[in-house]
Amino acid sequence: MKIQQNISLKVYNTFGISVNAKRFIEVTSVYELQQLLKTEKELFLLSGGSNMLLTKDIEKLVVHLDIRGVSIDKEDENAVYLTVNAGEDWHEFVLWCISNDYGGIENLSLIPGNVGTCPIQNIGAYGVEVKDTITKVEGLEISTGKLVSFSNAACKFGYRNSIFKNTHKGKIILTSVGFKLTKRKHQLNTSYGAIEAELTSKKIVVPTLKNVSDAVIAIRRSKLPNPKEIGNSGSFFKNPIISKNLFLTLQKENPTIPNYPISETEIKIPAGWLVEQSGFKGKRFGDAGVHEKQALVLVNYGNASGKEIHQLAKKIQATVYNNFQISLEIEVNVMQ
Repeated sequence: MKIQQNISLKVYNTFGISVNAKRFIEVTSVYELQQLLKTEKELFLLSGGSNMLLTKDIEKLVVHLDIRGVSIDKEDENAVYLTVNAGEDWHEFVLWCISNDYGGIENLSLIPGNVGTCPIQNIGAYGVEVKDTITKVEGLEISTGKLVSFSNAACKFGYRNSIFKNTHKGKIILTSVGFKLTKRKHQLNTSYGAIEAELTSKKIVVPTLKNVSDAVIAIRRSKLPNPKEIGNSGSFFKNPIISKNLFLTLQKENPTIPNYPISETEIKIPAGWLVEQSGFKGKRFGDAGVHEKQALVLVNYGNASGKEIHQLAKKIQATVYNNFQISLEIEVNVMQ
């Protein structure tokens, strides 16, 4: 475990933003992390680098978390309980579960990032949120170096939200996540988005976990750019939840506005539709742009700076608000 000087972080973030870490260290175990916390408290944590936009060089010590390992804690005929270390690649973990016929996270296939970041924003896709399978989250308290554990309820999960984005932000380094997954009688969720249509096109009537995963992967690849080819961080904005009264007002002028009722008084509107209707889909501003197939994804075509992408995001937010009176919230962590 050695601290390095002036390391480029371009390969450590999926946006491919070229900024430097003044000091950089890679940590591969909880013990190493505890030893580091004895002398260093001001840390910049970097795992898969998939949910962040870097806008300048990092002055703090950048800690690349690469703690690996998956273990089975217990199992019965219906379920398996796993502990997965934070440095495991999320998509590879999903595929491993499918290969073992463990169900519950197949709809979350191909989401970029590592396991340690999945609870922070409660990742979700195609009608499934990771909170529904999480049993516990473990981490180190930065101030004391002690290992702490959070139950599912203690994580206070919400839509793309958790306690780790709020009161515990910057206080806990997540080191592992516990999951409860099904071993039989899997409850497949195929009604959301285009999954059903994808399965039908393949003439699959009784889908397996792998069938659902393959469908999700095919859909995501058809819509979303590969970060290894075009820098991006997936969905840049949250889908806003608005009042029913505002929705009814907007619907009068936009009869085809897509909507998903959340309650009797709240409606979720796809952020991508709002961005597209505001004229940004496929638009490019230098090397910063909005993807041509998915307006929810901001991209780096090569040499855009984090500030340029952030400026584009703010321009989109202002335009959407002007057009629809809806405030778009950025889902990606903007490091300023």
